[in-house]
Amino acid sequence: MQDISIISLIFTAALALLCLYLILSPLLSFGPLKFHMQTSDQDVTSMKEALLTTLNELEFEYKMDKISSADYKHLKKQYEVEIANLMKEEEQVAKTQVDKDLMAEVEREIAEQMKTYKKKKEEGK
Repeated sequence: MQDISIISLIFTAALALLCLYLILSPLLSFGPLKFHMQTSDQDVTSMKEALLTTLNELEFEYKMDKISSADYKHLKKQYEVEIANLMKEEEQVAKTQVDKDLMAEVEREIAEQMKTYKKKKEEGK
């Protein structure tokens, strides 16, 4: 009977420490939130829309005097930086896509020219 109570005590303590860690770890990490994961174009767009919505809600709460001026300025700057980063990421994705499309077109034209050149060369023999 005493073995079961010791095991249950150890298990309960481990579970409590795990819960405490999961609760406190986000609170103890300093700095702005990071949203940098592998994202698709649709994910980036939806994240940008969510951040813009949050920024609008933040401004509304500030105008309703629900948050202080210092908090408003800090949060507004944080969200604006995140939105700017997402917009840069969107721009890079778009630029990469345009570059890929352009390269595919160039390669297609080169292949076409090579075929034409080979036909002319064969006709000349």
